[in-house]
Amino acid sequence: MAHPALASGNVAVITGGASGIGFAAAKRLSAMGLKVCIADLPGDGLHQAATEISPRDVMAVPCDVSKPEDLHRLETAVRDRFGRIDILMNNAGIQPGTKILDPDNWPRTLEVNLWGVIRGTQAFAPGMIAQGTAGLIINTGSKQGITTPPGDPAYNLSKAGVKVFTEALQHQLRNTANCKIAAHLLIPGFVFTPLAAHGRTEKPPGAWTADETIAFMLDRLDAGDFYILCPDNEAPRELDEKRIAWAAGDIIENRPPLSRWHPDWAEEFKKNIK
Repeated sequence: MAHPALASGNVAVITGGASGIGFAAAKRLSAMGLKVCIADLPGDGLHQAATEISPRDVMAVPCDVSKPEDLHRLETAVRDRFGRIDILMNNAGIQPGTKILDPDNWPRTLEVNLWGVIRGTQAFAPGMIAQGTAGLIINTGSKQGITTPPGDPAYNLSKAGVKVFTEALQHQLRNTANCKIAAHLLIPGFVFTPLAAHGRTEKPPGAWTADETIAFMLDRLDAGDFYILCPDNEAPRELDEKRIAWAAGDIIENRPPLSRWHPDWAEEFKKNIK
């Protein structure tokens, strides 16, 4: 059975909702009869996204999730319009690229990807708990926050932080008296979105669409999964499990960090995942 928070007439707020996974979530939830607030940076894309779904029960609110005041204004605006909030999807994210010794893009990446999730939760969760009804807080993480591949350290750090925060959040929620809110960590696979397109106009064969990702997310929410580990056309769950286990093994086996990409361990890793 569907999670009770996904009932028709309930209200969902989605940050980063004007494109990609957020927009796919907004479309699907609206089609299920929910009222939806799309929050994203101001611009034509935000209002176009809302118009493409359903103008009656969809609102579009300009919001920069790196700004606490924007998030609190967002929460107030949704309650003023719809009277309740049942689902919060902290999904806004950026990936401008970073290097270890180059400060460019580090502050903005962490402010949006990590602090946007933390502050979004802090702005919305108290009211959702006080509402006394079943609810969901879904935070969008990344496999890069678990296996932390080389190449974009700030992005990896931000998504690793989202994982840790969401785990701690769910622990707190389940130990809060009379709380009916549950947190979940969405871990997308290779998804063809504007964030991941990198100039490509056609979906690579290995990628899932954002719609496929949201369909999988809803199925796993119904199943009660906390870690919603999405496969794609290149990486089935079995392969993801082996990659995650290898990353944890760096500590257990006292291997060099990121040994999967270390010249002394790369071949051993390849044998391990066969």
